Amino acid sequence: MKHGIAILPEYEWKLAAERWRAAEQLGYHHAWTYDHLMWRWFADRRWYGSIPTLTAAATVTDAIGLGVLVATPNFRHPVAFAKELGTVDDIAGGRLICGLGCGAPGYDASMFGGPDLGPRERADRFEAFVELLDEVLVHGTVNRSSRWYTASGVNFHPRAADGRRLPFAIAATGPRGMALAARHARHWITSGPPNDFRMRPLAEIVPVLRKQVRAMESACERAGRDPADLARIFVADAAAGGITRSLAAYEDAVGVLEQIGITDLVVHWPRPDQPYQGDERVVVEFAEKYLAGKRCV
Repeated sequence: MKHGIAILPEYEWKLAAERWRAAEQLGYHHAWTYDHLMWRWFADRRWYGSIPTLTAAATVTDAIGLGVLVATPNFRHPVAFAKELGTVDDIAGGRLICGLGCGAPGYDASMFGGPDLGPRERADRFEAFVELLDEVLVHGTVNRSSRWYTASGVNFHPRAADGRRLPFAIAATGPRGMALAARHARHWITSGPPNDFRMRPLAEIVPVLRKQVRAMESACERAGRDPADLARIFVADAAAGGITRSLAAYEDAVGVLEQIGITDLVVHWPRPDQPYQGDERVVVEFAEKYLAGKRCV
C-alpha cells in the first residue's frame, strides 16, 4: 500500500513549508491539499489557494507526489485550469496529481451567484469538465462548445505530445462518476459514504467500501479496462475517523483497507482542534516504522 497525507492550506507559508518538507522526509508517497475558495469549518480563518500552495510545495520538495484534493467545476473552467496544472506540473518535475470531483452545494457553488444544480446536472457538468480538461491537456488545440463550456481557438503549449497527460484522480461513488474514472483516471478516490463527516470507526463503513470497490471494478470491466490498472485511494478522517489516534489504529486500518482492495491511504496531518484533531507523533511513528527510506513513487 502507498500512503499519502493531506495538509490543510491554513498556515502562512513559512510554517506550511515545514509540513510539506516533513511529509517528504517521512517517506509519504504523496501529499495533498484542498481546492476550495472557502470551507465550512474555516469561514473565519485563514484559507490559502491550492494552486499557489502546490507550486510552493514543488519548490521545497523533490520526489513526493503533489495532489489537488479535489478540484471541481464549482468555480473552475477546464481551459484556465489546464494552464495552471501544466505550469505546476512543470515546476514539480511531473509530480502533480490532479484530483477531480463533481462539486457539492456550498460556498464554492454559491459564491459567484450561479444557479442551483441538482445531482443530474452536476453529473452532466462534471463529465463535460473532465472531458474538456483531458482534451486540452492532451491535444492543446481545442474548439468545442457545449451547454457548460466554450473553448474557442484554444492552442496551448506545452501539451502531452505522446498522448499522455498528468494523472487524474477522480472522486466518485455513483455509477456515472465511476464510469468517468474508468475512462480517464489513474486513481479513483473515495472517503466512503459521500458527504458523511461523522468520523465513525472504520469497521462501520467497511461494508460500504467493499461495495464501492466492487462497483468500481465492474465499471472498469465495462470500459474494457483491467481493474488492477486503477489505483484506489481512501481518504480517511471524514466518514471514518480515529485512524491516526494511535499507531495500533493506523496499522489496523492499513490491514483492513488492503484486504478490501484499497491501494492508497490518505490521512490528514493531525491538527490541534477539529477537524482532523490528533497527535502528530502518531504520523511520525508510523512513517518511521513503515515508510522511511522505502518510498517508491
